[in-house]
Amino acid sequence: MDKKVALHTLGCKLNFSETSTIGKQFLDRGFKIVNFKNKADVYLINTCTVTENANRECRQIVRRALRQNPYAHIIVTGCYAQLSSEEITGIKGVDTVLGNNEKFKLFSIIEDFSKRDLSCTFVSPTNQLNDFGAAYSTDADSRTRAYLKIQDGCDYKCTFCTIPLARGKSRSMNPVDVLDKFKSLVNSGYKEIILTGVNVGDYGKHIGGNLFTLLKKMVAVPGKFRIRISSIEPNLLTDDIIALTVDNEKMCRHFHIPLQSGSSKILKLMQRRYTINYYSSLIDKLRNKIPDIGIGVDVIVGTPGETDKHFKETQNFLNDLQISYLHVFTYSERPNTKAVELSGSVDKAERKKRNKILRILSDKKKHSFYNKMIGKKLKVLFESNNSSSTIKGFSSNYVRVENFYKPELENNIRTVKILEVDSDICKGIIMGINKPVELLAG
Repeated sequence: MDKKVALHTLGCKLNFSETSTIGKQFLDRGFKIVNFKNKADVYLINTCTVTENANRECRQIVRRALRQNPYAHIIVTGCYAQLSSEEITGIKGVDTVLGNNEKFKLFSIIEDFSKRDLSCTFVSPTNQLNDFGAAYSTDADSRTRAYLKIQDGCDYKCTFCTIPLARGKSRSMNPVDVLDKFKSLVNSGYKEIILTGVNVGDYGKHIGGNLFTLLKKMVAVPGKFRIRISSIEPNLLTDDIIALTVDNEKMCRHFHIPLQSGSSKILKLMQRRYTINYYSSLIDKLRNKIPDIGIGVDVIVGTPGETDKHFKETQNFLNDLQISYLHVFTYSERPNTKAVELSGSVDKAERKKRNKILRILSDKKKHSFYNKMIGKKLKVLFESNNSSSTIKGFSSNYVRVENFYKPELENNIRTVKILEVDSDICKGIIMGINKPVELLAG
């Protein structure tokens, strides 16, 4: 009987792409991948350390796995494992702890997957995190979109962030290897490739290249597909990348651009590499060059030193900014970061309150952006059908669109004229398919 492995991922899309690659190693060795809720011989948890909740969740997931099979081999890897291996070895039932250098080498490290009396730890020091573990993940049941890891690590020194400690210095996949994998995904039928990494805009810095040069080579690849950048720092979103997005439809009209705070003082405390004025000018530039562009923004509330006045500055700044949506994070103290040494700790109840205020603002921004799409024609990539009557997809500028199900829509990019907004989804007619009067009922 084939042995079974169950995989669980905490955190970002980069982690998901890496878990997917580890899963392929198990498949190549005769394992069957099963749902984490099912009984398995091996459970692997790929962890995140951005918030304290991720650490606590890891413990809960280990206990959940052991309830399914007390004799299963439990592997914990990823950023939490890299930074807090001693804590993880203290979790009852964990057999192996692998750092970020070791997770792609697990079959050369673990000789057998029997249950251990004591957990074994294999974690390289941060200054030895020099390997680049190639990774990509794809839709489980379709060939709609794929996440391709092109960069890892970070050279930035943001005071609140543990990622440089967990991932090491910035490093990039060789451009020849990136293009080979990219072409393979396109030839396999994936219509959207999302470029991921810890700091994607930093691609190529240590190998004599840059993201713009790589993107130019990617859009030159034959085929009907589009490229989306998962996230890019404002100081790394260059005029060349913007111009390429304007000129080439293979580039998605959507950028996710971290801000973190709308207060100049808090940005400085965070050691971010731009000013409020720079960020605002960048958004204005994007809006002027690509009027219907989708713009997502990361923001953190409750960092040390953030007074009511500073939070109000952030709220007002975001309210005036022409963006599409927010990803709001609540600050949590992370060991070995500069932020924990700063004065002015914000009460946790106040952090939660500020988070809620900005989430409401995000909903308003998204609704306003969607309503501006009424009457416009958007290029939508429809996903595999998950309903007998409807099918959904995302436009190039990251608007969620729903229409009547038709088999020929699956994994295809079609032009949709938006006619209405229903809650958080747009509806309309597909040019060349729907009749002029055909509109999905609310």
